[in-house]
Amino acid sequence: MACECGLEGTTKTCCLPIIKGEKDAPTAEALMRARYTAYVEHEIDFLIGSLHPEHEHNVDRESTKQWAESAAWMGLDVLNVKDGSENDETGEVEFIAHFQIKEQDQAHHERATFAKHKGKWFFVDGQELKGQPVVRDTPRIGRNEPCTCGSGKKYKKCCGKAA
Repeated sequence: MACECGLEGTTKTCCLPIIKGEKDAPTAEALMRARYTAYVEHEIDFLIGSLHPEHEHNVDRESTKQWAESAAWMGLDVLNVKDGSENDETGEVEFIAHFQIKEQDQAHHERATFAKHKGKWFFVDGQELKGQPVVRDTPRIGRNEPCTCGSGKKYKKCCGKAA
């Protein structure tokens, strides 16, 4: 069975050693995957402990715990990784975490920023990414204009009837 983060190997060999403090995350992506797994496993101490020391005061422990426990975590998609290797000092990971709350599918799309502090990776901040609004590239058809199908009827009496 694959790790909760989506990589091969079990959670016990992939993310759990990072969550339990047995080893440090080698990359920003590894820390992000371990943080996702920590949400799945309700490891709130790790989630708080993996925050950059300059930002740990910005978190509400109780709401973090509530979100972790109320969600059924369904999977993680890593979309983009910028820097964050073992030799970098900062990195960004864009991901989508899929989950359900009250049997409703939801997704959290975020660009997370990570930085090293004393040689260890920490989560700094995340920017939630929302879908872009739909922009119409053709003019809207008025109800009284000729139908676009070419029938010669008004739109409201032809194809617009179904709309």
